[in-house]
Amino acid sequence: MPEAPPSRPTAPDPAPPSMPELVVELIAALVAVTEGVPRILTIHDGAALPSGPFVTAHRSLQSGLRAQVERQTHHPLGYLEQLYTFADGDRLLGDAQRVISISYLGLTREGEASGDGAAGWRGWYRYFPWEDWRDGPPACMPALLAALRRWAQAAEGPAPRRQRRQRLAAAFGLDEAGWNDELVLQRYELLFEAGLVPEATRPGEEAPWQAPGEPMAHDHRRILATAIARLRAKIRYRPIVFELMPERFTLLQLQRSVEALAGQKLHKQNFRRLMEQQALVEETGESTAETGGRPARLFRFRRAVLAERAAAGSKLPLARS
Repeated sequence: MPEAPPSRPTAPDPAPPSMPELVVELIAALVAVTEGVPRILTIHDGAALPSGPFVTAHRSLQSGLRAQVERQTHHPLGYLEQLYTFADGDRLLGDAQRVISISYLGLTREGEASGDGAAGWRGWYRYFPWEDWRDGPPACMPALLAALRRWAQAAEGPAPRRQRRQRLAAAFGLDEAGWNDELVLQRYELLFEAGLVPEATRPGEEAPWQAPGEPMAHDHRRILATAIARLRAKIRYRPIVFELMPERFTLLQLQRSVEALAGQKLHKQNFRRLMEQQALVEETGESTAETGGRPARLFRFRRAVLAERAAAGSKLPLARS
């Protein structure tokens, strides 16, 4: 029987393409309202949100986040809920690491910030000046809309131009629906796509016109926009605004805090009537003269409302004037 021919040597399998290492980052958007100003806790002199890597020594995601924030800012965390996981393919550190950020929204009362992260509180309208409509349309709005209209008109072809105009109208309230305070992220992402914010430019590039507002490192301003949108939506149906209030407060202080978060004025009588109908607050029997004029009655949040409205929510719509 003839011998079998020697087998032909096979070529080695090609090496799989190198994959970037996954790095999990925990990041916090920690919000307070102080004297009618919504403020965010930042590090690096306002350029970033508190953040740090998740490591196996952390018992849980939340415990890891609390450890990072308290180390960087020396500020304890109170109310906390998971916000969103950011895992876009372009979130890279060089070519070797891909970053996945698990973000949280925290509500607290402003306290002194220190720590090893150059921490401090910043008003969030410093980053999003077009979002504050409490005194009417922001001064930056005409120039901002003009730049966006130029971007929409620059699209190649009638269909892309029409699509850009429709997105612009929906995001900035130029259609019949009007301004929607919850579309914070959509507005920022439209500005990013149009190249009108510094975060959208590569090193060495310069946008022809840049929207006002302070930039942040990496995509932290996008994460902050997500947090603002979440909070604006939740104050309509959950009584979480009381996490930002002192133990005792006047109804005017409460109204100013809601207005600060929403970026819109509320009708005073409608707001007070709503508080009574929803039974969200109760009088303490005390008053304060710190507001000027005649003493104002002090109220506190009815904690029992959490159990009473666990299923239905607090139904707190913004009553626009």
